[in-house]
Amino acid sequence: MKNPDTVVFDLGGVLVDWNPRYLYRKLIADEAEREWFLNNVCTPDWNVRQDAGRPIAEANAEAIARHPDKADLIRAFYDRFDETMAGPIQGTVDILERLDAAGTPLYALTNWSAETFPIGRRRFPFLGRFRHITVSGEIKTIKPDPAIYRHVLAQANKPAEDCVFIDDSPKNVDAARALGFHALHFEGPEKLARELAALGFPA
Repeated sequence: MKNPDTVVFDLGGVLVDWNPRYLYRKLIADEAEREWFLNNVCTPDWNVRQDAGRPIAEANAEAIARHPDKADLIRAFYDRFDETMAGPIQGTVDILERLDAAGTPLYALTNWSAETFPIGRRRFPFLGRFRHITVSGEIKTIKPDPAIYRHVLAQANKPAEDCVFIDDSPKNVDAARALGFHALHFEGPEKLARELAALGFPA
């Protein structure tokens, strides 16, 4: 099998340090109360529905109907979304920049709400290095649905075996691998650099 020549990056957890706890540590001082809120009110499953295209206004209304006493905290999730991102994961950004300097075709595939993704675009100039970014909320399909990986391949005009896919979620990695990608589970920039170098990239 020949080495791949194209790299597809996930964003959150790979290039962007995102965690709603960065915001809610400011809003809910008690750790147990904060974890209860994030596991029962603004949950990962609730958030991923916005990544799949549900409007934020609808999401807020649904959560507030369940927990009317938490209305201000619920609205804060998206009103203050920028505060859920601590910043770039610089080691991975360095890898991205080296790949770009070498002329590697770069694409991104992210589960991200279409309404909040412009915040990321404004904040992180390195996103301009991608030839195309597939945003789940824009096409209303989320990883690990095979359709979203095929969308990226169509944008790149490449077969899966020519592409490396990098994600911090094992289930997303497994889905990409099943379609023929060289799929890497992101566990830190140093490990990623070694894995990309083994595939022939200047990482």
